[in-house]
Amino acid sequence: MTDYRPAEVEPKWQRVWVEKNVFKTPELPAKSPSYVLDMFPYPSGSGLHVGHVKGYIATDVYARCQMMRGSAVLHPMGWDAFGLPAENYAIANKVHPRQAVEKNIARFKEQLSRIGFTYDWSREITTTDPAYYRWTQWIFVQLFRAGLAYESNEPINWCPSCKTGLANEDVEDGRCERCGTLVEQRPMRQWMLKIRTYADKLLAGLDELAWPESIKALQRNWIGRSEGAEIEFPILNSQFSIRVFTTRPDTLFGATYMVVAPEHPIVASLLNSKSKIKNAKEVEAYIRAAERKTNLMRQEEERDKTGVIIEGVAAVNPANEEEIPVWVADYVLIGYGTGAIMAVPAHDERDFAFAQKFKLPVRCVIEPAAAFLTGSSSQSLEDAEKNWKQQLQVIKEGQGVYVGPGKLMNSTQKFNGLDSEEAKKEITKWLAKQGKGKAAVDYKMRDWVFSRQRYWGEPIPIIHCERCGAVPVPEEDLPVTLPEVEHYEPTGTGESPLANIAEWVNVVCPTCTGPAQRETNTMPQWAGSSWYYLRYIDPRNGKELVAPKKEQAWMPVSVYVGGAEHATRHLIYARFWHKFLFDQGVVSTPEPFDHLYNVGLIGGADGRKMSKRWGNVVNPDDVIDRFGADTLRVYEMFMGPFAASAAWDESSIAGAHRFLRRVWHLAQNASLTDSAVNADTDLLLQRTIKRVTDGIELFRFNTAIAALMELLNALEAALPVTAETMSVFVRLLAPFAPHLAEELWLRLGHEDVVMQADWPAANKKTLAAAAVTVAVQVDGKVRGEVTIARSASQTEAEAAARELNNVAKYLDAGTVKKVVYVEGRLINFVMR
Repeated sequence: MTDYRPAEVEPKWQRVWVEKNVFKTPELPAKSPSYVLDMFPYPSGSGLHVGHVKGYIATDVYARCQMMRGSAVLHPMGWDAFGLPAENYAIANKVHPRQAVEKNIARFKEQLSRIGFTYDWSREITTTDPAYYRWTQWIFVQLFRAGLAYESNEPINWCPSCKTGLANEDVEDGRCERCGTLVEQRPMRQWMLKIRTYADKLLAGLDELAWPESIKALQRNWIGRSEGAEIEFPILNSQFSIRVFTTRPDTLFGATYMVVAPEHPIVASLLNSKSKIKNAKEVEAYIRAAERKTNLMRQEEERDKTGVIIEGVAAVNPANEEEIPVWVADYVLIGYGTGAIMAVPAHDERDFAFAQKFKLPVRCVIEPAAAFLTGSSSQSLEDAEKNWKQQLQVIKEGQGVYVGPGKLMNSTQKFNGLDSEEAKKEITKWLAKQGKGKAAVDYKMRDWVFSRQRYWGEPIPIIHCERCGAVPVPEEDLPVTLPEVEHYEPTGTGESPLANIAEWVNVVCPTCTGPAQRETNTMPQWAGSSWYYLRYIDPRNGKELVAPKKEQAWMPVSVYVGGAEHATRHLIYARFWHKFLFDQGVVSTPEPFDHLYNVGLIGGADGRKMSKRWGNVVNPDDVIDRFGADTLRVYEMFMGPFAASAAWDESSIAGAHRFLRRVWHLAQNASLTDSAVNADTDLLLQRTIKRVTDGIELFRFNTAIAALMELLNALEAALPVTAETMSVFVRLLAPFAPHLAEELWLRLGHEDVVMQADWPAANKKTLAAAAVTVAVQVDGKVRGEVTIARSASQTEAEAAARELNNVAKYLDAGTVKKVVYVEGRLINFVMR
C-alpha cells in the first residue's frame, strides 16, 4: 500500500483488537487501576452526530494512553434507555418503547464501532434490562427503609405536554426541560426522596473534588444553604401559628405584616375553621387564580405584585407582641422556605414594593453605616456626609429600602445599637429562651420528586395495603417488571397507564396477605443513571449490586466526562445515591467521581446548535466514509480547548486528514537502522513526549496534537527518520489515530499491537539541560511557574503558561489585554 487508505486499514485493525481481546478488562486490576467513564447516552432515534462523539473520543484517547502507561483500564459503555426521551420517540413513531430502544441501541453501537473505541462490550449495560433495574429498585427499597423515600401530596411541577410530574431540576426558567412547555403547579400524590437530608454532605464533598470550579459553584448555588432562624408567629385568638424561616432575624422588629403562599396549609385551615375569614370568597378566588400561574410568572421581578389581605385574621409579632395583618400573595412560593414570610419592607426590595402598592407600614430597624449607602467616590467629604444623611432620612421615614448591614434601631433598648451580625445571634437566642424560635438552617434545594405518571420507567417497588400502608416489595421478589401493554400513552389524569392493568396492579400484601395494589407511578429517567457506574464493575452479579472486593479495587471513577448541563441533575442525584450507599456500607468511597471534565459543544458550520430543524447535523458515518475514523478523532481533539464550544469546519477536517497522510508518507521514508539521532532532533523529541503526555493527562488534547504537528514538520525537514524516532512518534500518535498507528507499528517490524507497547518516557536529563524555569504572573501577581526550552519563543512560552491550571482559571475569567515576556525570566498576562 503506497498511499494512506483508511477504508482498508481501519476495519482490519478493529477486527484484530476483537480477535485478540485487546480491550478485555480484568475482573480485578493486577496493576494501578484507571476507571475512565463517559456519561452514557440515551439511545434516541436520530443516532449520534459528531458533537455527541467528542467526549467519547476524549475518554478513548485518555484510556489508550493509560493502558500504554501500564494501568489496568476500565472503559465501559451502556445505555440510559428509560424515561421521557425514549417514550416520546416511541409514541411519535408508533412503536413500543422497548422495540424503539433495541433498534436505536443497535444503531448507536454500529456508529461507535466504526470510530475504534476501547470499550469492553462484555460489560455493556442497559437501564431497561430487568436484571439491571432489579438493583435500581433494590436501592429504592433501602432508601424507603431508611426513611428517605416518602409519599407526598404537595403541589408539584406538572408538564401538560409530557403529562407527568417533574423534579425542580427538570424545570428551566419555568418550562419543562424536555419539551419547553410552561409547567403548572398541581397537587398530586407522588414519591419523594429526602435529598435535603444529604445537603450538608453534598456541600462538604465538593471541597475535595477535582472538578471545574464552575460546576462546583452551580451545585453550591442549587443546594443553597442558608443560616438563620425559624420563628413562630401565633394567629390571634386561634390554635394556629405561622412558622417562617429568615436569614435576617435582626430585622424582626421591623416586620409589619406577613405573607403566605396561596398553597400554604394555614390558608385552608383558616378557611375551614370556625372563626370565619370575612373575605373568604375573595381569598378563594385569588387562590384559584394563582393555580393558573407558573412559578416563573409568580417570581418575575418586574411583574406587578398582587395579593389579598385575609380579613379578620392577625398574627402576633413575637418580638414586640404587635398585631400584624396576614396577606396571601403569589410572590411567595410554597416550595421555598416554609411558604410564609415575615415582611420587613424597610429592608427587603420585594416586601417594600408590596408595601408601597398596598400602603402598608414601613419601619426602619437597621440604621445603615455611611459606607453602605450609595455615593460617588468623587464627592467631597462634606457632600458625601450630606448625601448619607439625606438617604438615611428617606429610609427612616419609610420611603426607601435598605438591605445591607448596620446598627439596630427601633428594636427595644435590649438590642438597639447592636451591629446586624451580633443582633442575629442575640435575637435568635432570646427567642429560643422564650420558646418562640430557634436557630435553623434551610436549603434552596427541595426534596427530589421521584414519581413519573408514565409507562416507560422502572416500577416503584411498593405495595399499598389498607391495613399495612405502603409496604416495600420483598427483595427476593425483585425485579418488579413492567407488564407488556399495547397502549402506553400517558393518561394526563395524574395516573400512570399502569393503573389500568388490573391483573398487574392487584396483588397480595407481603406483610398481612390481604388484598393490596402495586404502586403505579414509575421512576424518573435519572434513577438508572444515578448508580450505573457501579454496575459496570460487576455487570453480571445476580446476588448483589456489586461485589465489595471489585468495588474497592476500581472505585472511585478516575475520570468522568460529560456535558456541563448535568451539573444540577445527574451529578447531584448520583452523588446523593452514592453517599447513601456509602452510609449503608455498599460502597467504599464517599464520592463517586474523582476528576470531572466537561465537553464543549460542537455546533453546525452555521454556528447554530446541531439540529434536524436547522439541517446542519453532521453524521460521523459520513465523515468516516470520506476521511476515516482517525481523521475524525484527530480533528475533534484539535478543534480547540476541550471544554470550549466550536463550530464544525470542513476545511479544517481536511487539514487533519492531510496531517495523517503526511505521517503515513514520513513512515515510508523512515530508516530501518537505528543510527544516532542528532541532538536537536532528540531534544525536540523529548519535549514532544512531555507535551503530549501532559496534554492527554490534563485533557488539553489540542496542545498535544499541536506538539505532534511541530515534530512532524521537523522530521520531514530532516529525512530520513530513524526507526527509533518513528517508533516514538507512532506510540505518541496511537491514542489519537489508533488504526494508522497500528499499521505503521506493524510496518516498523513489531509483532504485538501498539496498544500493548510501552508509552515513551521523556529523558529528564536532556530536558533539564536545555530548560529554564519562568515565573508566570497574572496582573503582576505570581500564579505559578513553567519550565520551557531556553530557546523557546514568546508564543511557546505563552502556550506553556496557559496550560497551568492556576493560570488558566484567571485567564478564563476575563480578557488578556497584553502579554509581557522577559526571556528566560517571566511572563505576565495583563488583564486590566
